[in-house]
Amino acid sequence: MPPTEAAEPGPRLVARLIDTLVVGLPVVAVVQGAGLSAELVLPLALPGLLLVYEAVQLALWGRTLGKRLTGLAVVPQPDAGRSRLDPARAALRAATYALPLAAQPVPVLDVLAGLFWVGNAAFALEEPRRQALHDRLAGTRVIAVTASSG
Repeated sequence: MPPTEAAEPGPRLVARLIDTLVVGLPVVAVVQGAGLSAELVLPLALPGLLLVYEAVQLALWGRTLGKRLTGLAVVPQPDAGRSRLDPARAALRAATYALPLAAQPVPVLDVLAGLFWVGNAAFALEEPRRQALHDRLAGTRVIAVTASSG
């Protein structure tokens, strides 16, 4: 997949929404169907499953289902000397995104998680890099790909 310019924020948001629904809807259905307490189960189950969902797909294919549907891919920084994400980088990127979600129910940590999301969005909008904090920490970037290259 040849490098292209950084992905626009709109498709990135749509991809994230798709991925959250792909993981979240079944989790909510299972929690409700089993009669479990959503307040106890969802704050850990959803971030944990999002982490696994994203880390595995990025390590294997460089794309989640949402990114595939929106024409995006996650690649290492151009200066990294490799063409694919290694599993450790994929897991770091996914964890940096998922862990603030798990912190939401904890007083004070919920405020810090909110501040993280504001910063994350601001960095993703910053031209020309458009790298969210989870991309900067993991040494990755999100690019737009064409149908023939992905």
